[in-house]
Amino acid sequence: MESIYNKSLNDLEQYFENMGEKKYKATQIFEWLYEKRVTSFQEMTNVKKSVIEQLEKDFIVDRLSIIKIEKDVEVNKYLFELNDKTHVESVLMMHDYGKSLCISSQVGCNMGCKFCESGRLKKVRNLLPSEMLLQIMMIEKEINDRISHIVIMGIGEPFDNYDNVVKFIEIANNSKGLQIGSRHITVSTCGIVPKILEFAKLSYQVNLAISLHGATNEIRDKIMPINKVYNIELLIDAVKKYIDKTNRRVTFEYILLDGINDTSSDAYKLCDLVKGINCYINLIPYNETNHLEFKRSKKSAILKFYDIIKKRNINVTIRKEFGSKISAACGQLRSKKEDV
Repeated sequence: MESIYNKSLNDLEQYFENMGEKKYKATQIFEWLYEKRVTSFQEMTNVKKSVIEQLEKDFIVDRLSIIKIEKDVEVNKYLFELNDKTHVESVLMMHDYGKSLCISSQVGCNMGCKFCESGRLKKVRNLLPSEMLLQIMMIEKEINDRISHIVIMGIGEPFDNYDNVVKFIEIANNSKGLQIGSRHITVSTCGIVPKILEFAKLSYQVNLAISLHGATNEIRDKIMPINKVYNIELLIDAVKKYIDKTNRRVTFEYILLDGINDTSSDAYKLCDLVKGINCYINLIPYNETNHLEFKRSKKSAILKFYDIIKKRNINVTIRKEFGSKISAACGQLRSKKEDV
């Protein structure tokens, strides 16, 4: 039976119209689910019995299980068990502007980025919109507080699960749904060019982040297999078209790997690559794992890399580090559970 959380407001309006009911009932259901957070249809006291009975035949009000929580200063990491006994994780970060949650979009990932723990464990399946929404709702219940920002940057490649991610955004952003502002939602992709162009056509004003991690085809080919399908020229061209269409600034994520992509020459090449693009560069110190041989860049190299970009008048920051005492790397907590 399908989860009710997979249905957008428009979906439910059509559902009730097909039943011969008024479509305003969809708004009632959304209010019970996302505002009052009921756990069963029987709790929806202003919905008539015959409608409740039909809803119970067609849908379930499901939940995920939080099976492990690791906590550090200003960060919690959650391991979820899904209904089919597979696992994903989410990371909650406490910022001065609010609570930000990094959620997973797939069980595993097929992109195969060499430095990524998630990519080491291959994709099992896509997550449904319900399973992305419930990561947020279960954690809000656990912390008894509201999450203000969402980053789809956990396990999985969001644009490899495009339709479900778009439906998730629709529900999360809806004023009757989770009410998370579009500019508080960020989608990250390693560079699936056709989906970047498709995403540009949508009306959502969400943020787009590109996992770049290298300024040349030579480097990206070594560490990111996606580059052999959509090379850096195609990627940058798609980003420019995205900006022209949406008038939105794009973030380039750049993990600094010791001896791989962190030299002064790499920094200058990155500056040349993004010259004239309305962008922001987010430099990320690497979280090392036992399974992968890559090492974090030295602090001096990170600061020098930053200085070169800053002096070229390009917006750049070094991402604040979270979770140094827990399984901080994306997919690390899941890989421990899977014991591989």
